[in-house]
Formats: sequence, structure tokens, C-alpha cells
Amino acid sequence: MTNFWSIWIIVLSSVVIIGCVFLLRACSKNDTGVEEGESMGHSFDGIEELNNPLPKWWSYMFYITIVFGVIYLALYPGMGSFKGLLGWTSSNQSVRTLEESQKAVEDALKEGRWVQYDQEVIQADEKFGPIFRKYAETPLEELVNNKEALKVGGRLFLQNCAMCHGSDARGSKGFPNLTDGAWLYGGELETIKTSIMNGRHGMMPPKGGLPIEDSELPGLAEYVVKLSGREHDAALAAQGQGSFMKGCFACHGMDGTGNKFMGAPNLTDNAWLYGGSRGAIQQSIKNGRSGVMPAWKDVLGEEKVHVISAYVYSLSNK
Repeated sequence: MTNFWSIWIIVLSSVVIIGCVFLLRACSKNDTGVEEGESMGHSFDGIEELNNPLPKWWSYMFYITIVFGVIYLALYPGMGSFKGLLGWTSSNQSVRTLEESQKAVEDALKEGRWVQYDQEVIQADEKFGPIFRKYAETPLEELVNNKEALKVGGRLFLQNCAMCHGSDARGSKGFPNLTDGAWLYGGELETIKTSIMNGRHGMMPPKGGLPIEDSELPGLAEYVVKLSGREHDAALAAQGQGSFMKGCFACHGMDGTGNKFMGAPNLTDNAWLYGGSRGAIQQSIKNGRSGVMPAWKDVLGEEKVHVISAYVYSLSNK
């Protein structure tokens, strides 16, 4: 954090605290010249304003809250780059390995600091580490039949993956449904694990980077509708097939079944990542699509990814 932002936070926080004190004092005083409970001389729609200052117990609670806030900001980080009198810190990095956390705690103890996050990492590893190491030593083919392991994988999924794929793993627009068996890069156990470990970056350039005119989009979309086995305009789809043969087949295949090595979708299975309506298909072709699946190997580690992989596989192979 730069000095400017540190000073900005300190000044802003101080002004707010001092402002709360003055506001509370102003609301607690009776300097209106009107006795408590008497009319203030204002009325509207039959409702009359009376002089009712804040109750004393209410004011005291606000004062206590302010005092608590000041003490907290003195002891713990919160005022810009000021580390607090206790020297507390959650962690010096957002993600650490177990070894890094152990070293951080040792260094902190020498300096009289308290690194809570790293201590929690060590405690969690002592408790759960043997469990995950045991799962990691189990081949995925066996792990998918371990009900306890799948429960653990399900909880890890909810904590880390549900924000994109949904708590039911059915995804949403732009986020794959993991229960339908339609896999862009393949649904084999090791392939799923690779996808989670290293992430994926899918890219369809606008119009596939091909010399396709806007006037060709309705026909091309109709041909894609035909590939998915739905009712279609045969004449319009025939025109679209010509546009498809300009080069769309290079990624999606001559028969439209896609290419898992490239992550090119299968256009024949009626599973749509960005929508399967004719309008949505035209938008995908015209503007292209770009999707990123982040890598989780440095966030969760291979042991946890191993368990999640078994769980994800089980979703479409029950």
C-alpha cells in the first residue's frame, strides 16, 4: 500500500469516528428550548413532531461501540499500513504451502507477532493432512467408489467451485454443466484432474477468423441447429453448410462433433455453453467466445484436487 492510500484511510477513518462522536453528542442534547416530550411545532398529515432525544441507554451503547472501535484499530491492522500494537497479521501471502506457513510462524514468533492464517494452516494439516494424503495415494478409479471421499470432494466443490458451476454443478450461461456428460476437453478421470489442476483457456475468435459475412450468419446458425438434431429450415441450413465448410470444420470437425484436444464444442449433442437459440448461436459466431477456467493446483494443492476430480467425475457417471 502506498503512503497516499495509507494516509487516506487513516484520515477518512478518523474523520468518521470523530463525526460519529459529535453527531451522537448533538442528538443527546436538548438545546431546542422545548421541554422533553413537548411539541416541536411541526406537524404533517396529522403526525406531530415531539422533542424526544435519544434514550440514555441507547447513547451509552453507541459510545461503547465507538470506544471498542478505537481500541480495535489501535491493536489490530485497520488504519492504513499501521500494523497495530499487537503486530497481528493473517498472512504475508494470499496462498502458502505448508512449509512456507511453518517458516512464517517461526519467524513471527521470533518477532513477537501472531500469524493466525499460517497457524490455522498448520493445525488443519495436522488434522486433515493424513486423510488427504491417504486419498491422494488411492487411484482415481478406486476413489470414485469411496463414498466418504466423494462426500469430502463434494464439500470442497461447494467451497471452491460452486460460485461458477452452481451448488448443483449444473452451471449457467458461460459455465459448463458438469452433470450432462458433455465435456469440452474430455470426461476421463485424468483429463478432469488435468483441467482442474492446470485450468483451461477456451477461445473462439469472431466468425472463427474466417471470411464469413454477416448475411451468412442466419444460414450458418440454421446449419448448426440441424447438426444438433432439431427441426430446421432445410434450404437455409443448406446455405449455412457452405459457410461451415469455409473452415469451421477445422475445429469442430467435418461432422460437427468437435475436438477435445482444442476444446472445440461438439455441435451435435444439443449441450450449449452460451445458449442454443438461433440468436445465441449467431452471437457466438459473430462475436466469438472466450472462457477461462483458473488453475487450482497452487490454491488447493494436488491432494485436494485429486478428491474433487473423483467427485466431479461421479456427477455424470452415477
